[in-house]
Amino acid sequence: MASPGYVLPQSPAAPRSAYAAWVAVCVLWGTTYLGIRIALETIPPGLLGGIRFTVAGSLLCAFVRLRGGRLPPLAAWPQQAVIGVLMLGIGNGLVVVAEQWIPSGIAAVGVASAPFWMSGVVAATGGERLTMGMLTGFLLGFSGIVVLIWPEMFQGGAGGALFVAGIVAGQLACLGWSIGSLLSKRTTPHGSALAVSGVQQLCGGLVTLAVGSAIGEWNEIAFSVRSAAAELYLIVMGSLAAYSAYLYALQHLPITTVSLYAYVNPVIAVILGTLIASEPFNPRIVAAAAMVLAGIAVVRRDTVIRDGVRRRQRPKWQSET
Repeated sequence: MASPGYVLPQSPAAPRSAYAAWVAVCVLWGTTYLGIRIALETIPPGLLGGIRFTVAGSLLCAFVRLRGGRLPPLAAWPQQAVIGVLMLGIGNGLVVVAEQWIPSGIAAVGVASAPFWMSGVVAATGGERLTMGMLTGFLLGFSGIVVLIWPEMFQGGAGGALFVAGIVAGQLACLGWSIGSLLSKRTTPHGSALAVSGVQQLCGGLVTLAVGSAIGEWNEIAFSVRSAAAELYLIVMGSLAAYSAYLYALQHLPITTVSLYAYVNPVIAVILGTLIASEPFNPRIVAAAAMVLAGIAVVRRDTVIRDGVRRRQRPKWQSET
């Protein structure tokens, strides 16, 4: 999973570079699942995420300050730390944990269910009510998750249990990401989106680093050329470049367009996992992925239709202000 962002004002005309930025987000965030798997070869999960986000957050904060920008006031840091822990410590951290037990492509397919969790969290906290169309999308999407894990649910031994545990960890990651995203949206602090992201990554990274240190992961860590290169890739391309491209795309494209990256990431992750890491690829994985993505499409279609109805029902004087 990537770092949180905020919806920024959109320009009336979308330059080609905005679409290029969106393509970069689709590709780069899709590749991070394989990057995590390679980094896990010698780097324990807590330190993997802790180092990644602590370094990325520090660099972002330093970049903002060097450009003369302001970071959020210290009074806002505890709140941003909670959001950072939810989205990065739990949201991304549990994905890393899951990839110890399941292939990176399957992890990406499972995490694609995040829009379901987001809609559920919003409804549970007094936001938009769930419609029959959304519930249908949820049922379809989570049926895909069941298809993904069905054989392992009845497989004896530790392998089957760990596979199911990895899928469950991925779903808990989606829940943490969704709660953190909602808090982030409802509490917009002073400072730029880049500055807020830097603080969230720094705080989330430090907490994750502390957890990894507390459970003794420094005794297990070792850097090979492959794992060090993967960790560097996650820092530079996953947490810095892709996030910057995401912000730029949000400035110039509708949020509904930018959010379509969620459809592309699992495809990229499955292809790379199959070609580079020799991960399994079979009709069951294809069917499960198709069901999850179809469920997302149903939920998103229902949301778009509902928003369109509201705009048509809005008084004309409100539309013109």
